[in-house]
Amino acid sequence: MNENNKIKVFQDKKIRMEWNEDEQDWYVSVVDVIGVLTNQPTQRNASTYWAVLKNRLAKEGADQLLTNCKQLKMTAEDGKKRLTDVANTEQLLRIIQSIPSPKAEPFKLWLAKVGKERIDESADPEIAIDRAFQTYIRKGYSEKWINQRIKTMEVRKELTDEWQRSGVTKTEDFATLTDIMTKEWSGKTTREYKKFKDLKKENLRDNMTNMELVLNMLAEVSATDLSKEIDPVGMPGSARVAKQGGSVAKAAREQYEKQSGKKVVTSLNAKNLKALKDKKDGDDS
Repeated sequence: MNENNKIKVFQDKKIRMEWNEDEQDWYVSVVDVIGVLTNQPTQRNASTYWAVLKNRLAKEGADQLLTNCKQLKMTAEDGKKRLTDVANTEQLLRIIQSIPSPKAEPFKLWLAKVGKERIDESADPEIAIDRAFQTYIRKGYSEKWINQRIKTMEVRKELTDEWQRSGVTKTEDFATLTDIMTKEWSGKTTREYKKFKDLKKENLRDNMTNMELVLNMLAEVSATDLSKEIDPVGMPGSARVAKQGGSVAKAAREQYEKQSGKKVVTSLNAKNLKALKDKKDGDDS
């Protein structure tokens, strides 16, 4: 199972999904779909609706394919990872048929489109890059910033692949290693960094200046190369390498700040989009 959770949007509602490479299919959060189709105000309300529906279907003799869903850890509304029922495309379509909703048919069409997009991206990764580029353009980012941001995605993927090769597989361990590295180069954990930028659920990298992106990327590239050289085993060894990678970027940050007299880590975020995309160097504003 791919460790990277994905969020898709249907009619302005977030749907948590995870791609299964072996099965070439999405696993989709059932409560999110329930919430969309029945207009539930919260995930808790949607969970209650699903529990009642699942119980009714079981009593009616529905087959196990419909009611025996897998569970995966996904990020809940409170930001914590929680187990939740997920369904593959076949299961999901059958669940949708059990819910009276005018949104059922539009959702089926949307699901088919999302599935085709993901398969196309697997066959040709440039399609995913082009889609990301266009998404950032629509949000108002500059082409220079977008090119930098897309490069960070490639670097991040190489790092996570290396962590997996070293025996790190848990999503929470990836987060811990990222924290170690981020803290080392920036002086802040990921949580502290996001708070400094006044972010809630937003992606931290989408709210970095070019200089922040460059130094974060330097930390990740360094950690990847060092890991390949040192060949650590498991979490303890990878944690030491993550810190070393972060220290390379820390040295670069300190040297830059000494020469420029400006701070790299900035409170700017995408709410200050013009300042963020035009920023050529750090400024603790």
